[in-house]
Amino acid sequence: MVEHTRRTVLRGGTIAAASAPLVGVPSFGEASARGPVAVGPGDPRYPSLVRRGYNRRFEGRPEQVHVVRSTEDVVRAVGDAVRAGRRVAVRGGGHCFEDFVDDPAVRVLIDLSQMAAVGHDRRRDAFVVEAGATLGEVYRRLYLGWGVTVPAGTHGQVGVGGHVSGGGYGALCRLHGLSVDYLYAVEVVVVDRAGRARSVVATREPSDPNRDLWWAHTGGGGGNFGVVTRYWFRSLPAPPPTVLDFTLQWPWERLDRDTFVRLLRNYGRWGERNSAPGSPAAALYGEFSLTSRPSEAISLSGQVAGSGRVLDELVAALGHGVEARPVRQTSTLPWLTAAVHGLDGGPGPFYRIKIKSGYQRRGFTDRQLVVIHRHLTRSDYGHPSGQMFVNTYGGRVNAVRPGATAVAHRDSIFKVGYLVGWENAAEDARHLAWIREFYRDVYADSGGVPADGAFINYPDSDLADPRWNASGTPWHALYYKDGYARLQQVKRRWDPRDVFRHALSVRPT
Repeated sequence: MVEHTRRTVLRGGTIAAASAPLVGVPSFGEASARGPVAVGPGDPRYPSLVRRGYNRRFEGRPEQVHVVRSTEDVVRAVGDAVRAGRRVAVRGGGHCFEDFVDDPAVRVLIDLSQMAAVGHDRRRDAFVVEAGATLGEVYRRLYLGWGVTVPAGTHGQVGVGGHVSGGGYGALCRLHGLSVDYLYAVEVVVVDRAGRARSVVATREPSDPNRDLWWAHTGGGGGNFGVVTRYWFRSLPAPPPTVLDFTLQWPWERLDRDTFVRLLRNYGRWGERNSAPGSPAAALYGEFSLTSRPSEAISLSGQVAGSGRVLDELVAALGHGVEARPVRQTSTLPWLTAAVHGLDGGPGPFYRIKIKSGYQRRGFTDRQLVVIHRHLTRSDYGHPSGQMFVNTYGGRVNAVRPGATAVAHRDSIFKVGYLVGWENAAEDARHLAWIREFYRDVYADSGGVPADGAFINYPDSDLADPRWNASGTPWHALYYKDGYARLQQVKRRWDPRDVFRHALSVRPT
């Protein structure tokens, strides 16, 4: 049997008035004059476009896929869809975990993959990134061109559009904060009450009458208010010249229940001590991947920006009272090499996937750790790609007050995910039952959902289902806390017809 880990499963005003020459951004004027390329089911390109999402549980059948090259193309495509009464959705990098894009009700799909330019806007004195660009290309172009980066995700094939609008976090977030902490402006194609599509640029300037639309895209999630076509970033940080890439592995055969609990308790306590803004340990980012048996080991992988001393301190803290010692592998890499390669090993859209999430303001309780061990070692499941991952968080992220952006979780120390991937549709019920029961039991003390909230970029429609959310806490409170009412105001103003909607979209009322 092939062993799957998280790395293999996840490898996967108008702009005309405000635009200025962009350094390093190609012109698409000639192509845009023809408008978007419309691809239908009879076109040989159609299968590649509709199957570009990597969660094989969902596959849409839109009547048309519009491959756009400019904001004007998006305005035209959205306007045509609205006039025809056709449900519309947008795809950036294709990494949505739910059926928000690949929904049978979607008749028109707007594909942003050709809008991938990265450059500098002299007029706005900001770096501009088109929403179809992937993180890997953004890292490469910003660093080679200007020596800076957007602190963002560890998977190079993820598209910028949805990643940033959901908050944007990754290996440098503990040092430098979230992507949205540097967001100066956003361009969005919206639809007014009369059904007219137009582009709007919204900035963070207090005097900007469109500022609420900017704020909604600093963590309010994708597919809610319109189609993002461009982002502008200011004051971007310089990444470290090199990073220490590391992996620590503990064989399952050395981990009985008590040892497992002690190891993860130590990890939680280390996080509690080392996740404040300005902590020297903020230089370390780690993803603790707890793969279910019969996988051979659990592992903690990540990067350290600078000296490896903080890694030594983490290893010592993890080993307190734990006889099992990890197999340790490290490599010093140029930052750009590490960033483009990421922690996932490359793209791989071959699995049926379900994901769940939670934030942690402190480590897990011993009761929770016993539950985690039980579900990962269940003899009646035995699938090696089922897993839980506990990623470091906090640091500079927590230096920003919650209301400054739409990211409400500014006091957490870990971001947690529950993930399973499989290939056979006939096994859907088995795998979905395992991950749902796992999640419910971990958070049994808070009604089956995390008391500290969930991450909108790991969307989980189960949170809106009372069968799996018995807490009485609405799904939107888990994702947005008190910020949801403000997001609803933005929705009513900028998408009054609810054109842009999905299973977990912001509701107008």
